[in-house]
Amino acid sequence: MKTLLTAAAMALVAGAPATLAQSSDSNDVAPMAADNKVDTQTFVTTVPNANEFEIQASRLAEEKSQSDEVKAFADEMVRDHIKAGEDFKAAMSQGQTTASIKPAGPALGPKEQQMLGELKQASGTEFDRKYIKMQMDAHRDAVALFSTYANSGDDPALKEFAKKTLPVLKMHEKHVKELAVAHHG
Repeated sequence: MKTLLTAAAMALVAGAPATLAQSSDSNDVAPMAADNKVDTQTFVTTVPNANEFEIQASRLAEEKSQSDEVKAFADEMVRDHIKAGEDFKAAMSQGQTTASIKPAGPALGPKEQQMLGELKQASGTEFDRKYIKMQMDAHRDAVALFSTYANSGDDPALKEFAKKTLPVLKMHEKHVKELAVAHHG
């Protein structure tokens, strides 16, 4: 059960279709994750897509939010996730086990496109609530993914990237939780 939950969380981070989380002919979890482990292929394909979603959603928030707090958070997200993307590329260039693994490109997965579409359609306080909720979910899942890979990943350069990026993700998670309280309570 723990393995299935871990796989589901990673599918959410990636915005990947559910077919990535399970093999086609059984309830076995695909090679995405196994007992508190994230394989390098999953990490390498998840990070760029999730990062791009964060950037695009936050750029929308910079334009559409009516809240100075949300706009400030979105600006922080854009800056930090652009840097994370650059750091990820540097780690990939130094990676030892990723010769045959290619990161996903900048295109968003279907789930990410749907969520971005929902944000584009929203306005006012509805926009802020949706953006904050998406950021809470994304950062909860990202912290889990990066924590797991930092502890169990098999590529030293990518493990180091995960370790260095994790405090920033935790800071984002804390900040978005504070925004949720301010905008919902």
